[in-house]
Amino acid sequence: MSTASATENRQSLFDADWQQWHSAHEQQRRDPHGILAITDLHWLTAEATALAGAPGTWRIQDDAVHLTLDAGDSLLRDGVELNTPGNLNVDGELVFGPIAERDGINLGFGDSVLELAKRGGEYILRPRNPNNALLRNHRGTPAYAPDPQFALAATYIPFRKPRETTVGAAVEGIQHVYEAPGEVRFRCGGQELALTAFNGSAPGTFQVLFTDETSGDTTYAANRSLAFAAPAEGGAAILDFNRAVNLPCAYTGLATCPLPPAENHLPVAIAAGEKTPFEREAAK
Repeated sequence: MSTASATENRQSLFDADWQQWHSAHEQQRRDPHGILAITDLHWLTAEATALAGAPGTWRIQDDAVHLTLDAGDSLLRDGVELNTPGNLNVDGELVFGPIAERDGINLGFGDSVLELAKRGGEYILRPRNPNNALLRNHRGTPAYAPDPQFALAATYIPFRKPRETTVGAAVEGIQHVYEAPGEVRFRCGGQELALTAFNGSAPGTFQVLFTDETSGDTTYAANRSLAFAAPAEGGAAILDFNRAVNLPCAYTGLATCPLPPAENHLPVAIAAGEKTPFEREAAK
């Protein structure tokens, strides 16, 4: 096989692998109760309040969520009916929590899923309905053509001890706190660069939130995210920016996504990965 043919074959395999990954990621995004199905974002308070898209009245007491259902309301958890005498407290309420930061509970209500979670120390309720227009009209996410030049060799450098790092959020008034175990160093565009890494959502992974010189131009202005396998201390890693993805806030104003730490702006153009969603472009 000629050198040119070998190069073309490697590119073809790289393209096919990326396309398979991108299609699976888009399929996950189209989940009937995923981020595109969110219809409302409710911040819960101590005052019992009726909320759009949800049954009954909701309030916070003693770091737990208290729900009073109306007669005939049906609410499920893991397929089990909750509005039964054995599940109610002495006041006839259902009680959920305490819930840890970034954890959540999903409750079934008709065709909807009610996401009950804590973000920035506050409780939220987000109904998710498969008939939401954002989900019905989703056209897929545009992305750069896969380019092996943006699959970059990196070195993970652990901090002496993990650092609690406070970052802003896509909604005003809250902050997120993440544990940063170290940073990844790499070279791109002729420059030596570094990104602070957070622990990833999946075991054995890290995550970097970043912006770059494409942000606000061809890619979403506030943030993108890249997950990668957590290497051993001082170990080698691959940052494949072809797999940089948009966070939920790129699609909907009902998300509470974290913003990158200030040091995670890259002074180079990362022309790889997902671009600004069609939904965001249409809203301009």
